[in-house]
Amino acid sequence: MKRFSYILFLIVLTANCAFALPAKKVKPTNTIVQTEQYKLLSEQANVFYAGNEINSAFNMLLSIPDEERSAQNWLLLGNLLQDQGKLDEAVFMYNRAIQTDDSFYKAYYNLGNIYLQDGKPNMAVEQYKKVIKLHPEYAYAHYNLGCAYIALGKYGKAKFEILTAIDLKNTVADFHYNLAYVYKKLNKEKTAKSYLEHYNKLIENQI
Repeated sequence: MKRFSYILFLIVLTANCAFALPAKKVKPTNTIVQTEQYKLLSEQANVFYAGNEINSAFNMLLSIPDEERSAQNWLLLGNLLQDQGKLDEAVFMYNRAIQTDDSFYKAYYNLGNIYLQDGKPNMAVEQYKKVIKLHPEYAYAHYNLGCAYIALGKYGKAKFEILTAIDLKNTVADFHYNLAYVYKKLNKEKTAKSYLEHYNKLIENQI
C-alpha cells in the first residue's frame, strides 16, 4: 500500500476491494511559521516516524502547541491515528491540517482514502476532486476517484479518471486491472481483455 506523505493509495475493486469529527473551526491560515524550537521537534518526529518509532513520533508531535503545528504536523498525527484504526480522530487531524493550510492537498487525499475505506464514496469523491484541483497531475488521486465512482456504479466517470491516472503513470498494475474491470462492466469485453493482459505483464515484470 503506497502512502503519500506516509499515506496510502487504495487498491479497490474485485480482487482488491477496500472501502478508509469535524474539527473545531479555527481561522484558516497559510502563514504558520514555526519557531526554530518547534521546527526541530517536527524534524525529530519525522525521523522517529521513518524509523517506525511510532510512540516517540506521536509524543513529539503532541509536545508542539496547536498554534505552532504546521499542516504537515497535523497530517502526520492523522497518519499515526489512522494506522491505529482511530479513523474519527484521524479525520479530525486531517481537517486541522486543512484549516492550517487550505491548499494542503495531501490532507484532502487522506480524507478521501478514509471515506472510501469507510463505505462513503460520495464523500470520497468530494475530497479527491479537491486534490485534483490543487494537484491535477497526481495520478493516485485520479485513480482513487475512479475507484469511488466504481463504488457508486458510475462506470463512465470511473473510466475517464482511471485512464487519466494511466496517462500520468502507466506502470501501476492495479490501474490497468481496475480499468479492465470497468470496461467489463461497460460490456467492452475486448478492451477489458487487453487491459487485463497488460496488468498480467506488469505483474510478471515485478516478480
